[in-house]
Amino acid sequence: MAGYLVSDNRKVTTHRFMEMKQKGEKISMLTSYDYTMAGIVDKAGVDAILVGDSASNVMAGNGTTLPITVDQMIYHASAVVRAVNRALVICDMPFGSYQVNAADGVTNAIRIMKESGCDALKMEGGEEILDTVKRILDAGIPVIGHLGLTPQSINKFGTYAVRAKEEAEAEKLLHDAQLLAEAGCFGITLEKVPAQLAAEVTKSVKCPTIGIGAGNGCDGQVLVIADMLGMTQGFSPRFLRRYADLNTIITDAVGKYVEDVKSGDFPNENESY
Repeated sequence: MAGYLVSDNRKVTTHRFMEMKQKGEKISMLTSYDYTMAGIVDKAGVDAILVGDSASNVMAGNGTTLPITVDQMIYHASAVVRAVNRALVICDMPFGSYQVNAADGVTNAIRIMKESGCDALKMEGGEEILDTVKRILDAGIPVIGHLGLTPQSINKFGTYAVRAKEEAEAEKLLHDAQLLAEAGCFGITLEKVPAQLAAEVTKSVKCPTIGIGAGNGCDGQVLVIADMLGMTQGFSPRFLRRYADLNTIITDAVGKYVEDVKSGDFPNENESY
């Protein structure tokens, strides 16, 4: 079955990402961490599903993305892959899985790809991880970069504020993006950077850019599924548009279920054997 607004039901590949940029077709991406949600998101027509290390926050309740492990990312990615027919499935490499040295990075990248069945990996950082990125690409594994606000480095920066507002950091981000693109990354995620800078980066690289809090000049956009569906509370950054209020809907449904059980209304005669 074709997606909600998608006429081309072919499997999305990294090559299709490049095609979409060349055609000026915007790329839609959302996170998913489990089989049921991924199946819904894929059926709705999203181009790519990111199995983000944000699962550390959304699924496990951690304050940062740092605690999640390679084993846990493989678990989530495997569940998502089993549900998806069309979308490109990208899995985050978690903190500690590639920062020590290139050899560890390649070993972990190969393991994630083999055991999860995902289509590509995402890595945070620029020039400082370039050698590892190249080694992983040389192993035949597609990589999408991630620049700007890099949550795995939260303890270094100490804040989730907008990045690259100063000229020196903006120049480094632009340089890092060009290095990642030249190395062979099929895309670059830009998180919480000024819209003008993101547009400049987008024009300067051949691969697509995917923005989150980076303005409309990027080639595509990504949001965390629990945020855009209104499941999370108390998190309202400027870039977030809520497309539903599932928190209220689910709370009301569970409350009605509790009421019906307490009153003896559920199950009724038709719901019994």
